[in-house]
Amino acid sequence: MPFRIFVYAKFITLGIFSLSLSSVVSAQQDKTTLNGYVRDAATGEELIGVTIYLPEIQKGVTTNVYGFYSITVPAGKYIVSFSYVGYTKVEQDIDLTANTELNFDLKSAIETMDEVVITAEAEDANVTDLEISTEKIDLVALKNMPSVFGEPDLIKMVQMMPGVITAGEGTSSYFVRGGSADQNLILIDEAPIYDPSHLFGYISVFNSDVIKDSKLYKGGIPAQYGGRLSSILDVRTKDGNNKKYGGSASIGTLASKATIEGPIIKDKASFILSARRSYADLFLKMSGNSNSVYFYDVNAKVNWKPSNKDRFYAAAYFGRDAFNIDGVFGFDWGNATGTFRWNHLFSEKLFSNTTFIASQFDYGLELSDPALGFKWTSVINELSFKQHFNWFISPKNELDFGYNFVYRRFEPANFNPTSESSIFTSTELQKLYALDHSLYVGNKQTVSSKLSLIYGLRLSIFQNVGPGDVKIYDDPQNNIRPTVIRVDTYDNFESIINYINLEPRFSARYLINDLSSVKASYNRMVQNVHLISSGTVPLPFNTWNPSSTYLKPQIADQVAVGYFRNFKDNMYSLSSEVFYKKMQNVTDFADNADVFFNEDLATEFRQGDSEAYGLELQFKKTRGRFTGFVNYTWSKSTRLIPGVNLGNPFPSNFDRRNAFNILASYLLSERWNFSSTFTYSTGRPITLPTGQYEYQFYRPSYISERNGYLLPAYHRLDFSAVLTPLKNKNRHIQTKWVFAIYNAYNRQNPFTLHARDIEVDDVSTGQKEFVMIYLFPIVPSVTFNLSF
Repeated sequence: MPFRIFVYAKFITLGIFSLSLSSVVSAQQDKTTLNGYVRDAATGEELIGVTIYLPEIQKGVTTNVYGFYSITVPAGKYIVSFSYVGYTKVEQDIDLTANTELNFDLKSAIETMDEVVITAEAEDANVTDLEISTEKIDLVALKNMPSVFGEPDLIKMVQMMPGVITAGEGTSSYFVRGGSADQNLILIDEAPIYDPSHLFGYISVFNSDVIKDSKLYKGGIPAQYGGRLSSILDVRTKDGNNKKYGGSASIGTLASKATIEGPIIKDKASFILSARRSYADLFLKMSGNSNSVYFYDVNAKVNWKPSNKDRFYAAAYFGRDAFNIDGVFGFDWGNATGTFRWNHLFSEKLFSNTTFIASQFDYGLELSDPALGFKWTSVINELSFKQHFNWFISPKNELDFGYNFVYRRFEPANFNPTSESSIFTSTELQKLYALDHSLYVGNKQTVSSKLSLIYGLRLSIFQNVGPGDVKIYDDPQNNIRPTVIRVDTYDNFESIINYINLEPRFSARYLINDLSSVKASYNRMVQNVHLISSGTVPLPFNTWNPSSTYLKPQIADQVAVGYFRNFKDNMYSLSSEVFYKKMQNVTDFADNADVFFNEDLATEFRQGDSEAYGLELQFKKTRGRFTGFVNYTWSKSTRLIPGVNLGNPFPSNFDRRNAFNILASYLLSERWNFSSTFTYSTGRPITLPTGQYEYQFYRPSYISERNGYLLPAYHRLDFSAVLTPLKNKNRHIQTKWVFAIYNAYNRQNPFTLHARDIEVDDVSTGQKEFVMIYLFPIVPSVTFNLSF
């Protein structure tokens, strides 16, 4: 490892040690520590974000993502309160004469008709939280939200958040604050998901029945996260009920699913297993249709708590989509992840999480034909190790630090004929390998009753390694035919090129009063994986490449400032943020690039700068019969890349100036709940040919300007009605019906444009016309759910 890597690592380690030592020295000898876990009394699930508060000294703390808390205070007698929205607040007298462990179970509150809370956050979180540019996804609202085919979809909810732009119909991709879809890191139980879509984005890979918590970071990103420029979507799944057995099942228009959970050893170990499958292929087969289309996914998790100091988790996700057209052409793609975690409590103040992760994404295309038959596959594999420490130094300082290591193997393309008479020959693009190290430290500090800070530093160390051959060109940016001057060969794990980057992070919150605050943040993010795509619509059939000799790491610097205000005893909340983001080394292809099985693909890469800025507004009502939100985003995103668009600035593919989203929910009675969503966004930029020219026997298209045209605006109205029959006290089964209408006024929203020849009397005129391709008409659906 290069000497400067060692110096950087030593610098961060010394910084952590110095901060820790100063905190320990300043601690008083008569102080004691109260710590423990807070759980759901009915299921045993650890609760994230519970507030533990001592009113006598006006000090408090919240549970971390594993339900653990720790607070150090002077010895004495206190009233300790435990509060969490949706649960009954509990207060307990305690005499702290020594370090004390206090684990607590909270009971779910019985909601009244006049006081319905749909948020999973504290009522004043909009104002008091230190986090800025962060959205905690409301799981109750998610399950009542109208959705295509009646399947609740986490990604559809994410796409409605301020600062997030949907890619349109037929994709689960989204764009955050001027960044591309590949610049979003999507995690399930800490494992990365490279493509979150089922059925080309009709729904996502996230089964709402197993989601425990979900948070989207658009800015002010903590130092423990890295690897992407624009956002982090961190999804945590349920651990499984360790008190009693239970489950749920649903039958919908598109798919059915079932979940079962329960204790392996009561209060010590539990499991949860959930599976979904669509059944369009079964109906097609019964009708004699030779086409086939289906998806499935499985979530599984087990955990074991041998003591209050140790807990072990093992989680897995498997999902796949498969299409087959008349038995001739087929394509499929899928994600698979596995996570093993060990939580350990070293002391009353020091909590650790050790994680081992495996992740794979692959896709395949296959054509069955004696002469033209082929099979094309692409795979990316990832193995990673994470060591995270959470040190509750004092009520004023909470330190996070750790180390991440990732190994990636890229198989861009394997192309093989499917018959001996095929005109094709086997072709394989060279496999690529990379190592990614990161060290980080971050501190959450309460400076005063009004001012709080979160600051940290992340050190990113990336290595592109062998085995492999690297072509050295005389001029890799030569648009005609670059000349190879030599080929360098590297052995296993031999370093080809290293990239080292520091990523500072900073956030601040200042309370103006109990009802309003201002917040600000700055963060630098670095990304060392690049999506290789020549299209404007993100699809599963794109490949990924690591940073390399010809691909520099992408870097983003972002600043955000916001004003936050609550009204009428926190029933209403208003937030407004402005942001500015500057990105370096964003990747695109040169004009008229040759990207299909090009062994010199590195010469087609072009990197340059991107700039984005915008305004985000959110108004939310969280209590009462009528609840919901209104979100608006105005933003602009441009790029300037040498060799692209003749070197002139151009709007990015996701430059949609206006986005407007509404979610409204009305609880009519204990049995009926009605919801509606409306979404609008400016049309997506698209690159179109403006003419053709003749070259020998060909008619190539002439492209005049990158993203020079706009598709029509996207807008859609959806409705849903949820009927929950009153539960019979003598039965343990609860049923629910969900009636939904997707795209209620049958808007033809464009997916893309297709160029086709203009024919007269079945003879081509040599001219082309563009035809709009639409996906979803009005889609009614009915879903039946039961739980026990």
